Amino acid sequence: METVRTVAELRARVASWRRQGERVALTPTMGALHEGHLSLVRLGQANARRVVATIFVNPTQFGANEDLAAYPRDEAGDAAMLEGAGCDLLFAPPVAEMYPPGFVTRVIVDGLTDVLCGAVRPGHFDGVAQVVTKLLNQAQADVAIFGEKDWQQLAVIRRLAADLDIPTRILGAPILREPDGLAMSSRNRYLTPDERAVAPALHRAIATAAASIAAGADPADATLAARAAVLDAGFASVDYIEARDAATLRPIDRFDPGRPARIFAAARLGRARLIDNVPIGTGG
Repeated sequence: METVRTVAELRARVASWRRQGERVALTPTMGALHEGHLSLVRLGQANARRVVATIFVNPTQFGANEDLAAYPRDEAGDAAMLEGAGCDLLFAPPVAEMYPPGFVTRVIVDGLTDVLCGAVRPGHFDGVAQVVTKLLNQAQADVAIFGEKDWQQLAVIRRLAADLDIPTRILGAPILREPDGLAMSSRNRYLTPDERAVAPALHRAIATAAASIAAGADPADATLAARAAVLDAGFASVDYIEARDAATLRPIDRFDPGRPARIFAAARLGRARLIDNVPIGTGG
């Protein structure tokens, strides 16, 4: 696996594959890789002949008091994992390559970015939309793979790709979980052993809420019970636990089997802010 650090090098490699008639998949990441990220590579391999992974800790999606400086970085270890998974090319640009002097353009997706994590982390999804638009344009891949754990991010990316006529097909990769149900995440490494034992309570609570709503419970009551269960388990705070439409992210006041919906959650445990989501019923 080769590593390139400039847009010109990336485009040259992709162009050479295109001349051979090969399809290309893109798997953007911020590094600190785990098995969930490698599942994105495998889904890319199932949809294209060549897979490009990116590692870029994007500063524009971090707030002033968030963990940009402390965000885990291990490019050598990440590259070894990607190579072992059969990735063809790693694009790992420096910040100056992505945001050169004079860069002023923003990409804003209204509506989808104002709720859930967007309400708690103002400006976060503007940074996500900005960097993903750049990566999609830089790679010009046939497909791009994003994890469903960040479902709101996936919804935002699908919307911007449609609105900006970006031809890359956006695919969601199912959430990978530890045996106890905890969604795999780079931020899980922030957890102490005691916190790690508590962390699966988030998934248990929202799975219980989803089952209750599918059986006819009021979404407000079920999500309130889930919030209480998460706090009782030992989480420091809950940013949100809400039942929303899977596509529009609008709140639901009852479950309609004909309209996919999900439970979305974010909660804080020690240094880690954990997010998760589960479908309500079978169509979420």
